[in-house]
Amino acid sequence: MKIFVVGASGRVGKQLTDLLVAGGHEVYAGARHPESTDSNVHPVKFDMHDDLASLSPKLAGMDAVYFVAGSRGADLLQTDAFGAVKVAQAAMDNHIDRFILLSSLFATEPARWAGIPGLASLTDYNIAKYFADKWVIDNFTGNYTILQPGTLQDVEGTGSVTLDVTDGGDNPIPDVAAVLAAMLTQPATYQKVITMHSGETKIENLF
Repeated sequence: MKIFVVGASGRVGKQLTDLLVAGGHEVYAGARHPESTDSNVHPVKFDMHDDLASLSPKLAGMDAVYFVAGSRGADLLQTDAFGAVKVAQAAMDNHIDRFILLSSLFATEPARWAGIPGLASLTDYNIAKYFADKWVIDNFTGNYTILQPGTLQDVEGTGSVTLDVTDGGDNPIPDVAAVLAAMLTQPATYQKVITMHSGETKIENLF
């Protein structure tokens, strides 16, 4: 498959692109600074501040699109909220059926935020992700999946997670990337919002 990864130079993006390449896919790495992407991908300059007319042609010919970009609080409206919406719109403009969005735990359930350790301090980020997720749920015409992991941790992956969680938790970044890669062609994940944190199920046995 030809796969476009938006946010390919980020913490999750770099590990995701490596996994997709290892799986035999042709990966196009979209990033504001494409020179920071790995050498095993096709680097593409991709700036979420650009308008839809500029971004849409860059997705032409793709079979699937991932949005894993994140501003880490520095650019919530342009990147985390409207950036995700524009990428979903660009995917639809190009008749791309598969769209996978990396979000945040319980982003679509604001009533939970105050009661989950680690979420109460991320309200502005959660609001940005809420509107991006809701737009995709309500408007994307193809097979989307929204992955909502717990707090991302820069630690070694465990290789095991729990899906559809109802409590808070952490996720090593390698595990998040592995789950994103694993769900690419899995119909069981289509049109779904999937919550996740570390757990007991091996990632290779999830779907």
